[in-house]
Amino acid sequence: MTAAFRRLPLRSTEVLFIVYFAYAAVVASFFTIPRVAGAWGVFAGVSAALVLIAMRFPQPFRFARDWIPLGLLLLAYREMDWFTQPRRRADLESLWQGWDTALLVDWHLQAALESAGALIPGILELCYLLIYAVGPATVATLYLTRRREYIDRALLLTLGGTLLSYVFFPYFPTAPPRSLFPVPAPAVSTAFRHLNLWIVNGAGIGSSVFPSAHFSGAFSAAFAWILYLPRGSRWKWAMLAYAGAVAVATVYGRYHYAADSVAGMALSLIALLLVVPYNRKNANQPR
Repeated sequence: MTAAFRRLPLRSTEVLFIVYFAYAAVVASFFTIPRVAGAWGVFAGVSAALVLIAMRFPQPFRFARDWIPLGLLLLAYREMDWFTQPRRRADLESLWQGWDTALLVDWHLQAALESAGALIPGILELCYLLIYAVGPATVATLYLTRRREYIDRALLLTLGGTLLSYVFFPYFPTAPPRSLFPVPAPAVSTAFRHLNLWIVNGAGIGSSVFPSAHFSGAFSAAFAWILYLPRGSRWKWAMLAYAGAVAVATVYGRYHYAADSVAGMALSLIALLLVVPYNRKNANQPR
C-alpha cells in the first residue's frame, strides 16, 4: 500500500486488485505468454475503472463497491489460464501422488469417508461446490448482521488469501491428480460430484493446482468471519468447520493433492498475519 494509493479514496480491496493485476502483467512479460498485452490491458482497465469510481462516483457506487471485488476475483482466476504452459515431466505430481496414496489408502482415509455410503462423500462434494458462494455469503452475512463497515476488511482477508495462491500458479505448472492418476479415485459417485466435475472440466484453468486456492480462500474466509462477525455468533465457527470440510473434499475428490492444501493453509495464515495488522492500523482513518 503505497503513499500514492493512500491519497486516493480507494478501498483496501481495490488497491489489492490494482497491485495484483500489476504483478500479473509484470509476470506475464517475464514469462512472455501470448497474451502479455492483454495482461497489461487488464491492469490498465481495472485500475482506471476503480480510480474513476472512487474519485468521481463514490456515492452512486457505494453498495456496488461491496460486490465489485468478487467479480474481479473471477477475472483474476480466468487470467491465470493465460499462464498455462506445455506439460513437461510430472515429477512433483508423482511425489505428491505418493503422499496422497499413503493418506487415502494406507491410512484408510478413503475407506473411512465411504463407510457410510454416499452420505459423507455427498456432503464433501457439496462443500466443495459451495466454495464459489463463500465471497457473496461473506458480504451478505455482514449485511444481515449490520456490520457493513467491516466488508472491506473481511474481503481484504478473504480475497487476499485466494490471490496469494494465484501468485504462485505461474511458477508451479501442475495438473490435478484426477487427470494424471486413475487411482485412488472416489468409489462413491454422487450428483454433486458430477456437477463439480462438469464445472472444473469446463470452466477450470490449466495453469496450476498448487497451491490450492480453494483451501486458502476457504480458510481466509473463515478467519474473516471469526474476526468480523459479531461476538458470540455461531456462524463463524460453522464457517471454520466448513473450511475444514473443503480441505478434506479437495484431496478425497482428487481435485488437489494434499501438498496443495498444506500450501494453501500456509498462505491463508500468511494473509491473516499481513492483513489483520493492516486493518487495525487503518481502522480509524477517515475514508
